Amino acid sequence: MRTPGGVLLDFRDVHTHYGALHVLKGVSYEIREGEIVSLLGGNASGKSTTMKTVLGLVRPSEGTISFRGQPIHGLRTSEIVKRGIAPVPEGRRVFPRMSILENLEMGRYTRRAEPGGDEDLDRVFGLFPVLRDRRHQLAGTMSGGEQQMLAIGRALMTRPTLLCMDEPSMGLAPRLVEEVFDIIRAINEQGTTIFVIEQNVNMALSIADRGYVLQMGEVVLTGSAAELLESPLIQKAYLGSGA
Repeated sequence: MRTPGGVLLDFRDVHTHYGALHVLKGVSYEIREGEIVSLLGGNASGKSTTMKTVLGLVRPSEGTISFRGQPIHGLRTSEIVKRGIAPVPEGRRVFPRMSILENLEMGRYTRRAEPGGDEDLDRVFGLFPVLRDRRHQLAGTMSGGEQQMLAIGRALMTRPTLLCMDEPSMGLAPRLVEEVFDIIRAINEQGTTIFVIEQNVNMALSIADRGYVLQMGEVVLTGSAAELLESPLIQKAYLGSGA
């Protein structure tokens, strides 16, 4: 396990509602600089709501969210992205009628007045050579795996300190899942902290430093990746083994 730095994201005693529906119930997470942290759980556990709450798409009804020691739970999504948090959304959500290059340039929208666009593109193309080779191809004509690479690359164009990934393995063939998770590890080794929300427990914990398990809007288990893999709850509920 890498030696983590200071607390980067502090998600503290957060409650989130959709109308009368109480989705997150006093949830707390902590992500330190340099880590890969996995948030695990089944459908309707509150994982995606966590992501939306971090990004300002949903406002918490109680609790606080701090990034680099500053509160962000009242900010607009665009301001949160400017501060260094970038999303890779569930389902990729590329712009299908725009080229690969245009999609990547959209990732720099909040930084468009700043220099360094060529360096950002070089970084993305170094991680994903297929995007360089097909940069004029329409994104909607790409395979699911290629679109996932594009979604990750678009997020990296913001130069994030924290990359938030929502179900990066969804809809991908097993070979492509392994490739995407290898890339996630490489991005982390380049210095980006990663918060990954994922149902593929084995893959998520194979690259993570730590993890949290969410059930029905509450954290029921936390620990190192190795500890979670040994947990009877994980083995029974998610890995199909155990008592």
